[in-house]
Amino acid sequence: MNSKSTHEIDMLNGSILPKILLFALPLALSGVLQLLFNAADVIVLGRYVGSDALAAVSSTGSLTGLLTNLFIGISVGVNVVVATNYASGKYNEVSKVVHTSIAVALVSGFFLIALGWLFAEPMLKLMGSPENVLPLSVRYLKIYFAGMPFIMLYNFGSAVLRSIGDTKRPLYYLFIAGVVNVCLNLFFVIKLNMGVAGVAIATVASHCVSSLLILRALIKEDSCLKLNPRKLNLDIKTIKKFAQVGIPAGLQSVLFAVSNVLIQSSVNSFGSIVMAGNGASASLEGFQYTAMHSVYTAAITFIGQNVGAKKYSRLNKIAFSSLACVTIVGFVFQGIFAVFGRNLLWLYTTDPEVVTAALVRLTIFMLSYWTCGLMDVSSGLMRGMGYGTLPTVVSLIGAVGLRIVWLYTVFAAVHDYRILLIGYPISWTLTFAAHLICYFKAKAKLPKEDGVAMYY
Repeated sequence: MNSKSTHEIDMLNGSILPKILLFALPLALSGVLQLLFNAADVIVLGRYVGSDALAAVSSTGSLTGLLTNLFIGISVGVNVVVATNYASGKYNEVSKVVHTSIAVALVSGFFLIALGWLFAEPMLKLMGSPENVLPLSVRYLKIYFAGMPFIMLYNFGSAVLRSIGDTKRPLYYLFIAGVVNVCLNLFFVIKLNMGVAGVAIATVASHCVSSLLILRALIKEDSCLKLNPRKLNLDIKTIKKFAQVGIPAGLQSVLFAVSNVLIQSSVNSFGSIVMAGNGASASLEGFQYTAMHSVYTAAITFIGQNVGAKKYSRLNKIAFSSLACVTIVGFVFQGIFAVFGRNLLWLYTTDPEVVTAALVRLTIFMLSYWTCGLMDVSSGLMRGMGYGTLPTVVSLIGAVGLRIVWLYTVFAAVHDYRILLIGYPISWTLTFAAHLICYFKAKAKLPKEDGVAMYY
């Protein structure tokens, strides 16, 4: 078995910006493909079933995030630990992380099935889902959570591949899975009239396909990333290593989801039309977010590998290149939405009231969403350096805390949908500034010369 993979990107030598783009572009395309196929769910429901079904599925995103983000966040820790050990030549450690992380993915997936089935309906009721939407949302979520082991396997497996710069194979696998999703959507919803249940079953089937393809790739690897199913185990020492970064990242995502659940509850107070419009706009914004998030993942991986190889002089170059990339991506999408936003929303629904409601959110976010990308990338720089708790605390105070304060003060005083949404860009901007200050302070603590070991 070769220790090195033939699919890796050399992150330790040469120019940085082109390699960040080489890493991020397939990852962004993967996310965009996934969202296109998710959007197909929403479009099929909105056009062939009705606005209640559209609202039912659209309003579940914050709740699924709340229940799954802790474990998906742990996969960030897997990325960092594999990248650091791979760059420093500790291939036996890499193999331990691979086998332990896949075992954790399976266990967490089955745990999430139980969690989703137990708490889907009570949580949706707490969120104030309207009576005409609630049964549809519950039906969708229970089927969706049945596919959680596959979702976890894909996230942890792709985190392993990303840690060496292999973002192309996950792209190919998502494309195949997405085609399966769209075909099954059309069959179940249009042909069999299964409504939200059909969309949920199609989604689970597509996750099954993508996860099996990822596992096949790892089993066939001829490097330290190779997966041997007989060696799967829950090694406590290895779990602690990636949990140190991953659990704070996951908790941050969970608490972000808590704030989003609270905000979704406030959105629900405006009725199903605004709920559907909010969901359609959020689906469009997801394309921008996933493109920006690919730069965040690149920042984590590049920083992690260079810290592992003790090449500290490259860190600031990686930071500035990543921040520049995410800003450009944000502006490009803002231009697209400014020109084509209304037409794109008509893909989701033929109801003019829903489109009008969606344009309210899209217009506010169109002007400010790039600051969300800056916030994420700046926190990724810290995580790549091995800091788990600090970026989490900053994010919780600057983003989650501020949103909740905004919700119960400004929005409580002025019960207006626009006022509710403005809290987002304010929190993104302030949190980005705080993360950037923390990054430079952490960077100053590293050795001044390359090749020197760090001491914490």
